[in-house]
Amino acid sequence: MLFRVFVILAVAISSVARTHGEDVEATQTHDVVVYGGTSAAVIAAVQAKRMGKSVVIVSPDRHLGGLTSGGLGWTDTGNKYVIGGLSKEFYQRVYEHYQQPDAWTAQTRESYGNRAQGHRASDDEQATMWVFEPHVAEAIFEDLVSENELTVVRDAWLDRESGVEKQDGRIVSIKTLDGRKFPGKVFIDATYEGDLIATAGVETTFGRESMQQYNEPNAGVQTGVLHHSHHFDVLPRRVDPYNIPGDPTSGVIPLVSTEPPGEFGSGDKHVQAYCFRTCLTNHDPNRVPFPKPDGYDPAEFELMVRCFEAGWKEVFNKFDPIPNRKTDTNNHGPLSFDYIGMSDEYPEASYERRQEIIEEHRRYQQGLLYFIANDPRVPEDIREKMASWGLAKDEFTDNGNWPHQLYVREARRMVGDFVITQNHLQKRLQTPESVGMGSYSIDSHNIQRYITDEGYVQNEGDIGVSTNGPYQIAMGCLLPKEEQCENLVVPVCVSSTHMAFGSIRMEPVFMILGQSAATIAALAIDSDMAVQDVEYDRVKERLLADGQILETPESIQLRMKAKKLYQTKTLTGVSVDDNQAVLAGSWQLSHASGGYFETGYRHDGNGREDKSTASFETELPDSGWYEVRIAFPPHSNRSTRALVQIHHADGIAEVHVDQTRAHTKDDAPLRVLGRYRFTADSPARVVVSNEDSDGYVVIDTVNWRPVDAD
Repeated sequence: MLFRVFVILAVAISSVARTHGEDVEATQTHDVVVYGGTSAAVIAAVQAKRMGKSVVIVSPDRHLGGLTSGGLGWTDTGNKYVIGGLSKEFYQRVYEHYQQPDAWTAQTRESYGNRAQGHRASDDEQATMWVFEPHVAEAIFEDLVSENELTVVRDAWLDRESGVEKQDGRIVSIKTLDGRKFPGKVFIDATYEGDLIATAGVETTFGRESMQQYNEPNAGVQTGVLHHSHHFDVLPRRVDPYNIPGDPTSGVIPLVSTEPPGEFGSGDKHVQAYCFRTCLTNHDPNRVPFPKPDGYDPAEFELMVRCFEAGWKEVFNKFDPIPNRKTDTNNHGPLSFDYIGMSDEYPEASYERRQEIIEEHRRYQQGLLYFIANDPRVPEDIREKMASWGLAKDEFTDNGNWPHQLYVREARRMVGDFVITQNHLQKRLQTPESVGMGSYSIDSHNIQRYITDEGYVQNEGDIGVSTNGPYQIAMGCLLPKEEQCENLVVPVCVSSTHMAFGSIRMEPVFMILGQSAATIAALAIDSDMAVQDVEYDRVKERLLADGQILETPESIQLRMKAKKLYQTKTLTGVSVDDNQAVLAGSWQLSHASGGYFETGYRHDGNGREDKSTASFETELPDSGWYEVRIAFPPHSNRSTRALVQIHHADGIAEVHVDQTRAHTKDDAPLRVLGRYRFTADSPARVVVSNEDSDGYVVIDTVNWRPVDAD
């Protein structure tokens, strides 16, 4: 397996290079030095060159494009109408490629199906295509390099001990482990890890902020919050973590931590899980059987066996189709390809330790694929289906057909003067000086797998929260504090909280910010000033001229208004949104129907056979009578008898709600369930269930309105 073992060799080479510095040091000064090989790095270099600047890409990677060319071909677009500039140009080039008949080697264009995330994969109106094969993406990045005559230095690893020379608050040059120096006027850190930022003395952080630090409602440890289906409560039965079920003294099975998850809402230094976005195929002429990794031990996957025994069968739900009978395969479910809890060291680890972590992830993920395809403890139907899949022979051909890029979903984040938060994305706070837009939901993969107080396995950290439409990203997110560095711009490890980064971290956004970062850099050079002193109006003018989208188009704003989105703060009394409910079962976040509160609503997937419950609980300020109301968007596909239990001072009341019926003019956008007595010294609780339902059960907000509020 040809992994990046050159990292380890580079350490030894660098000691020799330092003794012969005159022989290896570059003498040419470039206007812009881009450090990194990601999609953002290439786009930043293209923009700088198109603005008349000399550019060099100093890349620790051999392959350009990061995750975009590293297996993530099922693009996380969000709202495609806010992707502009060079980012959109990339997807237009993908479209042009797949317009050619010879691009379809294993299937016809018609049989492909043209499906992407919530829209068509190929959009004739915009001449864009959002789903593609890895080698196609890499070829496009190489074309951009060639067409713009960009200088790329590959396998060039920043010396993180003494590789940044600074004078008077400015970077003069960076040095790689082999001793080469790269002088420049402005530097761009376009890596996933933020090594240049940290080595330059710029403040960084990683992990999760507490709920209190920036007043973010979903920040910090989120035990009991089950936003997607990547948790163990989706299973019909609970999963025991012990070697001998029910016996804690027998020890814990692999892939489960014995550490407590932490206090709800508290910050920590845990990082959301990484994985490889593998490109698989079931097209036999192009299929390579799953290899058995060195050190493979089937006992490592006992937890997978217990998931199957508990009734889980959704192994193939994220085999997302890309052209030519291939997939972009992502994590799905309580145990899958995310190596949960094994990423915490990565952000600040040495190159050698990072290489070990990458190898550990490869061994785990290859082992899991081999296990499911071969182990007799796997249900036969699942085992046989997995065995029909394999690695794509024509992808990652110099790396054993395995992706060259680990999905580093989050590592370091810069801490600048402006820190973008969940509240900016959800428009509770205004975002100044937009240099680009994002729109994907706030999405964090799981961070921990722990043992609950009740003695069963659970995952924690999975977040899926709507941004309520596209949002702006501030120029200040890309800039360090001026006293720390005056000539550095950062389009990937931006100044952001963990929550906000959960949406910003999408590849189209990184390309958008790469273009904006280079624009700031070029204008700073033109005026011989610090990047922090570049006038925003000049940046805005140039970005708009280059096709960047800086505010929500009017057509999208009109559609959002038509959906009638509400906020709980407008309601009288006490409200609990579905984001705050304790969920059990298969609740899925949605925004398809209008008329919901806050960041969306949830439905049970029409899972009549699999019980799902949602518990809304709060403390009321005063004892007395309250009108209990629930919010949900009605629709003809809903249940006519959604079960709601109201736990009040005098007992438990059960109400069956017809969610197909529209709200009346008097109670819209909520449905009144009745008036009940509550006491301030006992929590008020409402539980919604899909028990005996006959359609989709939907949850949104529960409101307790004092009767005397009239």
